[in-house]
Amino acid sequence: MIVVDTNIIAYLYLESEFTIRAEALLLGDPVWVVPTLWRSEFRNILAGAIRRDALGFEDACRIVVEAEGLLAGNEHDVASRPVLQLVRDSDCSAYDCEFASLAAQLGVRLVTMDRKLLNAFPELAQPLPAG
Repeated sequence: MIVVDTNIIAYLYLESEFTIRAEALLLGDPVWVVPTLWRSEFRNILAGAIRRDALGFEDACRIVVEAEGLLAGNEHDVASRPVLQLVRDSDCSAYDCEFASLAAQLGVRLVTMDRKLLNAFPELAQPLPAG
């Protein structure tokens, strides 16, 4: 089990330089855990792709259903106090700190390509493994 941030989920479903690495990560560790916040962030990523004409509406709807299925049962609410403690101790947004807080709470690693998270929480965060 690992916590993944929303961008890792996006790399899995939207072609990018990190897609192959995200696919390999899923094969190696298929239990991905997220804070419930991921849904809004993922929809926003899809919205951007729709607006740039990089993704059609129906494709976006199909992708979000697939992603929600992948993460079904693995979404968690996170308590505010630990998130705010991480905010206090870093330059990361509260949104990003939700992922770090969940990883700390569950005692697992957070996989992210976010430099701020990687630098602020080296004991929790790791980048996508090289493919």
